Amino acid sequence: MPRSLVRPSLLFYAILAVTVLGGVLAATVGLREVLDRTVLGSAGVFLLVIGGWALSLTLHEFGHAIVAYRGGDHEVAAKGYLALDIRRYTDPVLSLVLPLIILAIGGIPLPGGAVWINQWALRSRAVSSRVSLAGPLTNLALGIVLTLTVISVDMPVGLLAGLSYLASLQILAFVINILPVPGLDGYGALEPYLPPRAREFGHQARPWAPLMLLALILAVPTAGQALWGLSDLVFGAVGGDPNAAGIGQYLFMFWR
Repeated sequence: MPRSLVRPSLLFYAILAVTVLGGVLAATVGLREVLDRTVLGSAGVFLLVIGGWALSLTLHEFGHAIVAYRGGDHEVAAKGYLALDIRRYTDPVLSLVLPLIILAIGGIPLPGGAVWINQWALRSRAVSSRVSLAGPLTNLALGIVLTLTVISVDMPVGLLAGLSYLASLQILAFVINILPVPGLDGYGALEPYLPPRAREFGHQARPWAPLMLLALILAVPTAGQALWGLSDLVFGAVGGDPNAAGIGQYLFMFWR
């Protein structure tokens, strides 16, 4: 694949700059500042997490697109999916702004974007499955990298907490996305191997099934607990510290 096809947009670099700025501000937070919940420190963690989440959403969708391109769907390049531009990944309000708002108010980090893949152009069912899995595996990889960074690098409490919380969100996004629910990537990986009737039902259920899942998680405590428990299990398995992530969430939600 020609390298010229993958050119990160200026917006990607702008979001990266905001994230780095948030990290710099978060690094000013020590243990006393955590207890005092200083404005500067909380603002830093907020920018770090929101910016980091927007970057991860972009990389999630880019993962789908790059695997699709290599698997035969070269239309993704013409659609701008290889430009690492968050605006290219479907509706900017329903698919990007709304999930970020839900995250900001302390909700579940819903999958935000989407890339439209020409399934007929893909070389095989296995390639189609890999395209679906590329997104959540990107979140998992980011969660592992962030966790390893926190473990291996000596850093201020605020930065450690912010990165830990961001890592935990990546793991939660992986767990949610990998569920075999129509509209999520876990179902997309299975869909090529399902009989025609099941695929037709999945296509019809795709627009509302993720929202039903969200409603179930919020309305049924045991469902939410099961999801958090699974996410915590994976987060702990990769070396994450739930206490540090909790402090990061505390600083992130400065309005509470």
